[in-house]
Amino acid sequence: MPKWNVRRRPGRMLGLLLLVILSFLVLRRVNWHRLTPLWMRQRRLGLQAKGQNFMLEDSAFWIFGGSVHYFRVPREYWRDRLLKMKACGLNTLTTYVPWNLHEPERGRFDFSGNLDLEAFVLLAAEVGLWVILRPGPYICSEMDLGGLPSWLLQDPDMRLRTTYKGFTEAVDLYFDHLMVRVVPLQYKHGGPIIAVQVENEYGSYNKDPAYMPYVKKALEDRGIVELLLTSDNKDGLSKGIVDGALATINLQSQNELQFLTTFLLSVQGVQPRMVMECWTGWFDLWGGPHSILDSSEILETVSAIVDSGSSINLYMFHGGTNFGFISGAVHLQDYKSDVTSYDYDAVLTEAGDYTAKYTGLREFFGSISGAPLPAPPDLLPKTAYEPVMPALYLSLWDALPYLEEPVTLEKPLNMENLPINGGNGQSFGYTLYETTITSSGILSACVRDRGQVFVNTVSIGFLDYKRKKIVIPLVQQGFTVLRILVENCGRVNYGTNIDDQRKGLIGNIYLNDSPLKKFKIYSLDMKKSFFQRFHADKWNPLPDVPVLPAFFLGPLLVSFSPRDTFVKLEGWEKGVVFINGQNLGRYWNIGPQETLYLPGAWLDQGLNQLRDRLAVSPGHCLRGEDGGSGGTVHGNTLPGPAPVHELSGPQASRRGGSRRSLLTAGRPAAAPSVPPLGSQALALPTAAVQTLPCRTGEARWGQGRAPL
Repeated sequence: MPKWNVRRRPGRMLGLLLLVILSFLVLRRVNWHRLTPLWMRQRRLGLQAKGQNFMLEDSAFWIFGGSVHYFRVPREYWRDRLLKMKACGLNTLTTYVPWNLHEPERGRFDFSGNLDLEAFVLLAAEVGLWVILRPGPYICSEMDLGGLPSWLLQDPDMRLRTTYKGFTEAVDLYFDHLMVRVVPLQYKHGGPIIAVQVENEYGSYNKDPAYMPYVKKALEDRGIVELLLTSDNKDGLSKGIVDGALATINLQSQNELQFLTTFLLSVQGVQPRMVMECWTGWFDLWGGPHSILDSSEILETVSAIVDSGSSINLYMFHGGTNFGFISGAVHLQDYKSDVTSYDYDAVLTEAGDYTAKYTGLREFFGSISGAPLPAPPDLLPKTAYEPVMPALYLSLWDALPYLEEPVTLEKPLNMENLPINGGNGQSFGYTLYETTITSSGILSACVRDRGQVFVNTVSIGFLDYKRKKIVIPLVQQGFTVLRILVENCGRVNYGTNIDDQRKGLIGNIYLNDSPLKKFKIYSLDMKKSFFQRFHADKWNPLPDVPVLPAFFLGPLLVSFSPRDTFVKLEGWEKGVVFINGQNLGRYWNIGPQETLYLPGAWLDQGLNQLRDRLAVSPGHCLRGEDGGSGGTVHGNTLPGPAPVHELSGPQASRRGGSRRSLLTAGRPAAAPSVPPLGSQALALPTAAVQTLPCRTGEARWGQGRAPL
């Protein structure tokens, strides 16, 4: 191609120069404001705090919000839940952002699938909801470590939620990746996010006065331009305020309303008032009562808040489920872990069904909305499937050769600091510690949270927060294998002791006051890659008396379009259930939860694989219950004793007539020969796993749900 020679073509050069000058003159006369889309021209000011009112642009605005967490609801059901929120008369969605799920390993980020925050926020806009984002970094939310990633605890000097360098460097990297996604979704950029919360209930923690200003600046430096808020309960309100952010309050009873609003007036003058968390119920702890808050009390509280001139957010509007191992714990006097269900006795049930609270609140918000509300969507169908009997089984001891090579260390090491997963340690699941002993005696150890002790393959009891010693019986001459299978039942999510949430064996383990050495340590994290090691030829037919702990696999036949159900685990003591690779969560017969929610979106028409991971004692069949008008069922998993871990059987194709598995792990109720493993158990091979269309006892939901 010939080169253009300016000297040979002076006329063309002159013409180009004249065109540039003409274009400049024309562009100067264009009214660019008129070329900007109308909806963008009107988005100049955003949500503002002016006097006692919120203003959205130039109009007074009341926030009628509700909390739904995208990571606790199957993505296929996001639209259903948000449409139900809109039909209840609410105008704003609030959601937390869980750091531990979005950055499971340092520097590796996941915003895909059920963690697609951007898709969730944009869906809210499509439905017609504004969004208040609560990105933490700490979120509490009854999540493991309050949503902070466990790999932070690798640092022995780590001081979470402070300006400690190791913490702020990690927050900065996380915010760098998160805020790139959030900034374009802000109101002033055309998105639905009208406000962003700075941290979460920091006044109750309050270990570093420089921390809240740091978080606020970290948000602003990365392009957050919308209204900033803080959120605190009555115990922390006086210490959780930061300059430049509007303080809001969390409460459950209208009795607290006057005190808290009076305090806010004294510290920040005349500003809009907002109850960021009006608790519609409460969470449950394993071994505790099922929390119920009467609908009439909620209606009275909501009415009082709105009548006082305050905006409001219902926490929770829909709680969802702590799928997998994400649930947290509390440790005040005693350690207690949160149940799998995050039903919360909320406005919608765990399965998204309507309640008396929904009916009453829709009537209330409809009376003040000034326009007819959309019709509530129809309920999603539910059903009960045929009971599932486990067909295949694999003892933990037989499974060990197929796992990744164990870590070999002179001394035991907590799971977070194990040199695995690219140096990120282990976050969830179980850890098996193995060494040899030559004598009997008293074994003592600091176990977090529950550890089942084996001599060779015989279970002799377990260690936990209260039981720190156990008698080792006479052993045969020579070397005997000592094994401790430790379960992380959930890291504390609220309180001042979150720095001390390392799991596994903490420090040395002693036999007759002498430290044991030379350990093999197996990570049983129950991730999908963990089960992919157990190919079809590794499984055995279920024996009459299985060796525990073990994994169990059985088929669930869905002969029509898949529907929601609840897995009933009657006769099983403790364990974990998997369906088609999805971890439904833990079950435990000490209650109050008795069933596990199984979304129909996770089932395929045809054969599905049900798996029970690591059962430690015998149990019953699994059966299902359909959800009816909103409750949860009490869940059984495949029979078979073993600690809770998922073993995957043959991986079924995801295409036509797909074969998938439902797996469960846990311990059946009666196991005289096997001491309780705590949260690691399966049911007997003679028991079937059942499904139910609703949670047992849910017929009384109108006055608060019956026990889960």
